[in-house]
Amino acid sequence: MREHRLEVADVFRTHEKEFFAQWGPVLGSHQRKAFRAIRDCRTAALGAHAEFVEQCDTCGHRAIAYNSCRNRHCPKCQPSARARWLADREAELLPVPYFHVVFTLPGRIGELALQNPREIYGILFHAASETLLSIAADPQRLGAAIGFLAVLHTWGQNLHLHPHLHCVVPGGGLGPNGAKWIPCRKYFFFLPVRVLSRRFRNLFLLYLRRAFRDRKLKFHGEMSGLNQPAALEDLCRHARRTEWVVFAKPPFGGPEQVLKYLARYTHRVAISNRRLSSMEEGRVSFQYKDYADGNRTKAMTLEAVEFIRRFLLHVLPGGFVRIRQFGFLANRARGKKLALCRILLGAPPPAKTPALEVNGGVEKREDQCCPVCKIGHMILVRLVPAAQTESFPPQDSS
Repeated sequence: MREHRLEVADVFRTHEKEFFAQWGPVLGSHQRKAFRAIRDCRTAALGAHAEFVEQCDTCGHRAIAYNSCRNRHCPKCQPSARARWLADREAELLPVPYFHVVFTLPGRIGELALQNPREIYGILFHAASETLLSIAADPQRLGAAIGFLAVLHTWGQNLHLHPHLHCVVPGGGLGPNGAKWIPCRKYFFFLPVRVLSRRFRNLFLLYLRRAFRDRKLKFHGEMSGLNQPAALEDLCRHARRTEWVVFAKPPFGGPEQVLKYLARYTHRVAISNRRLSSMEEGRVSFQYKDYADGNRTKAMTLEAVEFIRRFLLHVLPGGFVRIRQFGFLANRARGKKLALCRILLGAPPPAKTPALEVNGGVEKREDQCCPVCKIGHMILVRLVPAAQTESFPPQDSS
């Protein structure tokens, strides 16, 4: 008997009717699209590869390789996408300390993204990036043009809305006219966190008010009162009286450590299949870390419909870019600026990274454990002619 590991897709398929009966009328098209993609990923609904099957790299068990949905919110499609992205980033790393900075929106401000995700998350990127770039450029601080990468996460461990931005920042930047590299202090973040927090808060509220004046924000239902200028202004005044959370971690090691660090934050989804424990009697149980209790791992159980609702809160609008690069890492100037950084640092050119194969029999599904031996992983192998693929018989699991 094959043991099937519980997946988000199983919850979607099992409780689809109940969920859409309750929440269907308020779902956006991007959420419906993500739901269908995750539900059908690697099933017959999306068809099979013309000439590939999956084979366990340990016991040799074979099965038809159904197509992936490639949706960026799908838990099953992110490992290979992350591997390709990290291979590209490896050539951009510099031999300097790197810092991790997190910008978090307060609860009442973050809730605005429930009905205006594109605008609120866009303002989050704008305010955080301008904060880092402007304070670093201040001669009283670092006095340098820095570069960094920012990744948007919208969830907490319990799947509630918790918008925050992870920024990975090289420790230093280009001096005036690009004449020298200005390093930061090795063991301390080079920009004061309280200054970052207040600049970030002021810029975010400035751009929020501007978006409201330009009628880019729309509220309905329980939030419809915010369509009145006085109500939004009252919200901004209250938010300005609170301290906003900006957190900076100590620097971590060289390029290999940076890549591992990035792998923890890029191409993540609201919850991975590994965290799911069970689905019984219309309820889903999963593991989460309680950061308020010393990062202890605990169990949480939700009604399946509520689990799906929380998951879909974190589906981003179509075309919205959730991984962005700024400063000397921005797309328009990255090649030239990085070459200049390496010259100033006396660093050699980056080694060429071999392209990652996806279809040549080497794509390992990191979350696709072999259903037979429970040890190996299923990989794609070229095995049968295209004409025979659809009728390829699954191997006996006994």
